[in-house]
Formats: sequence, structure tokens, C-alpha cells
Amino acid sequence: MLRFDVSVEDLLRSRFALSPALDLCLLLRSLAGQDRPLPRAWATRLMPAFERLRRETELNAVLALHTPRSGPNFVAPPPRGLNQTWADDLATIRATTPEAARHEYATAATGPSARDSRVRAVLDSPDAVSRIAEAMDQAWHELLAADWPQLRAICQRDVVHRVGLIGEHGWATTIESLHPSIAWRAGGIEVGHFRPVGTFRLAGDGLLLIPSVFVENIGAHLEDPWPRTLVYRARGTGALWGEEETVPRPDALTALVGRARARLLLALDAPASTSHLARSLAMAPGAVGDHLAILRGAGLLVRARSGRSVLYRRTPLGEALVAGSG
Repeated sequence: MLRFDVSVEDLLRSRFALSPALDLCLLLRSLAGQDRPLPRAWATRLMPAFERLRRETELNAVLALHTPRSGPNFVAPPPRGLNQTWADDLATIRATTPEAARHEYATAATGPSARDSRVRAVLDSPDAVSRIAEAMDQAWHELLAADWPQLRAICQRDVVHRVGLIGEHGWATTIESLHPSIAWRAGGIEVGHFRPVGTFRLAGDGLLLIPSVFVENIGAHLEDPWPRTLVYRARGTGALWGEEETVPRPDALTALVGRARARLLLALDAPASTSHLARSLAMAPGAVGDHLAILRGAGLLVRARSGRSVLYRRTPLGEALVAGSG
């Protein structure tokens, strides 16, 4: 079992962030068979480009740095917040010193693939960092960039939901909502069935929480340069994968309001803007706006301004309709 001892100061300093580089690494691990398999439609779509990149770039050197449970920190640097971009991550990767990179090669590149002559030539070269960064940049643009707006929107909506939980129910409920294996006990966060086993103090630095569509259960960062971190599966990931794998079956809600409006009602388990809904559901913003207007006119939604955004949420009637369709 993994445990974090948490103080009040730690909670005040805990925060959410997004990590494009971490999600890229998780995607690459899945495509390489080192992690949970992708849904069939995603694997079919991405695998040809992935295999070509392995032949034409230094991507195999990147993959050789990953073990079944971990990878080097410099290819997935700690994110600073919710506005983290791939350009931010790439700049940090490229700024890694050769000495720091060599230290991580020595501890991470220990599997059979690291002994491949081509991989070894990259890792032993004086420009290894730039070659690895270039391979990752190509992988980002060919494998993940096109889907990132939708995946980012799913993660952003997850954060909106968790922040709402904190305000309504507190940190303990919010932390336990991340995964069934997580419990708040005796002033600490416990993650069952986790390796390595141990107790870690946050020491007033807070906990970093990162939603991801690629992580299967719970991931953690426990050593510098990362703060103590939990990586968890974002809400909406199952629907994302399910839309790729199956044709949704008609149900009472769909029959009543139509498939598109049913999807919007179901997606609004947390307040969201038109643009966030459009990105997370891969729908045209104009169509989303039209459907939201109809649902609002029917008394199923209300809207309110939050800063520069207009957020929609379900009314009690909308909640009852969704609950009755389950």
C-alpha cells in the first residue's frame, strides 16, 4: 500500500495540472505493448504511423528508457499547471543537461531493447538529448496532436468537476472519488494494491493531481524533480473509448430527446461551456449551441456566466431525466 501523510498546509498547496508529455509517454507505452492496450479503433488508426516512426526516427531510444513501471523524468517533466502545452514540455526536455540525461539512462535503460546497437548508439552519443527530443516531437505531431484538443477538454472538464466536489464536499471526498482503491484515513491518503509500498510525507508542498485519458488505474510520482503526484483516469474516458469501439444503443433518453441531446445531457454531470462540450464530444460548436438552446428552452438546462465563460448545468428536471434513463 502507498500512503501520503497530509497536513492542512498540504491541502492548501495541492493543485491540478495537465501534462501533454506524460500523456504522450503513456500513449507510446500502450502502442509498444508496455502498458494497457488502446481501444481497437485507436490502435488501428495510430499503429502504422507509430511503426514508421520507429523505423525512421529515434523513437526506439525513447521507448528503451521506459520500464514496465516507470520511465525517465526528463522526457516527461513536471507540469506547472492547467495551461501546460507541448511546446512548454518540449523546451524543458531540450534543456536537459547531458549529465542529467546520462544519469537517467543508467537507471532507466536497463531492458533488452536498451542493448540494441542502434538504441545504444543514440544513448551514448553527445547529442542524445536533442535526438530524443526530436523523436518525441515527431511522435507528438503524428500521433497525438490532432486528438489533443478533445483529450484536453475531457481532462479540463474533469478538473472542473473535482474542484466543484472540493467546494461542496471537501478534499477527502474528492480524493476518494479519483479511484476505488484510494481512501482517506487518519489524516492521510492511502492507495491500495500499489507498488512500491511505503509512506511519503508531502512536507508542506501539496499534492499534484493530473487527470489523463491514457492511465488505466492510478499512477504516482514519488521522487524529485516531481512533487508528490497522483495520475488518475479522467471522467469521460470510458465514453471516449466506447464511442470508438461500439455504436451506442438506443435508450429511453435517446428516444425522448435524440442522440446528440442525450449525449450533451449525460456529459453535463459537471458544468461546462459550449466550447468544452464541443471539444470533449467531438461535435461542431454551432450544433452544440443549437442543442443546448433547445434543452434550455425545455427546462432541462440553465446557464450562468463564470468569468469569461458561460457554463451550462442540468436543472432538477434534467437531473431527474438523466437518473431515470440509467
